[in-house]
Amino acid sequence: MNVGLTDEQELLRRQARDFLDRECPAARVRQLMEDDLGHDPRMYARMVELGWTAIPFAERHGGLGLGLVDLAVVLEEMGRHVVPSPFQSSVGLAGMTLAASGDEAQAARLLPSICDGSQLATVALVEESGRWDAGGVRMAAERSSDAWLLHGEKLFVPDAQVADRMIVATRTAADPADGLTLLVVNTAAPGVTVRPLASMDATRRVAAVGFDAVEVPADAVVGEPGRGWATLRRGLDRAMVCIAAELAGTAQRVLEMTVEYARVRQQFGRPIGAYQAVSHRCADMLVMVESARSLAYHAAWALDNDVPEAPLAAAMAKAYAGDAARSVASNGLQLHGGIGFTWEHDIHLHLKRAKWGEATLGDATHHRERVAQLLEL
Repeated sequence: MNVGLTDEQELLRRQARDFLDRECPAARVRQLMEDDLGHDPRMYARMVELGWTAIPFAERHGGLGLGLVDLAVVLEEMGRHVVPSPFQSSVGLAGMTLAASGDEAQAARLLPSICDGSQLATVALVEESGRWDAGGVRMAAERSSDAWLLHGEKLFVPDAQVADRMIVATRTAADPADGLTLLVVNTAAPGVTVRPLASMDATRRVAAVGFDAVEVPADAVVGEPGRGWATLRRGLDRAMVCIAAELAGTAQRVLEMTVEYARVRQQFGRPIGAYQAVSHRCADMLVMVESARSLAYHAAWALDNDVPEAPLAAAMAKAYAGDAARSVASNGLQLHGGIGFTWEHDIHLHLKRAKWGEATLGDATHHRERVAQLLEL
């Protein structure tokens, strides 16, 4: 593994940072938090023009044929700017699930529209139990002659309010390890209802999605019926790395804001950064940021290269990044003193994004348990 970015990746990073500095400053983030859509379609269209939505996908599906490492470069910058966007759910979650499914027919049908931004997609997995594994899926899909019939409700579906397509995990067999079937559902289909849910991070939108006798064509299955969890697991590993990269960017920005403040804020005639209690805590934050970034990029490289330990690397990256981003953001807020506790200070945007990322796709405890299972401990 090359531990540094290539010249092309550094150029991509500079391009992403320049674009987001210009298009998505904190003031714009706060405006979009109050917007019904929760994102700026014009800004998303510019991301499409820059090629970001096509980065990890094969050229035969309209992609650029690059990899997850290249996507991580962009996502790190998006986390740094706490961008309100369905990019993560459409590209990092639904798109990566399709790409990893091995289902060429579904990938050819849906990925081009994700790459060119003409459609947005998401994944509906979690139900009332709040579990992120196969055992938490109870919503059944009944097979008729030429269709599937869906009844039930999914919770915390990311960006469902703007998604055109949704990959829905349904139970079609009583198998605790799998027995799931993934179905692509048109969100405009009769019987589909979307109810927005409150979220700690207002830059991220989630919803409860109801399915009342929703009829889905038989050819809407992604992968093999009854083997949906194995398919979704591969997509979730990639989505976890996408979130880990975003969290590394969020934590990096908090560290920069905190160090800058520690240099200018004076106490007893000296910058507060001159005191060991502050400087040592900033050093601890730096270690957490660099470790989170290293784990995220290693996991992205492992998945790009089909390394056997890639699922282990993905679980470790998500577990560490969740803990690190939350800890760095909390420490950063504390070091800002009283001003850090005011809603007007932008560090709150990063703290809430860190808390969102910590819980999404399973918290650190969930992934540490998976690490133990993968190591057969």
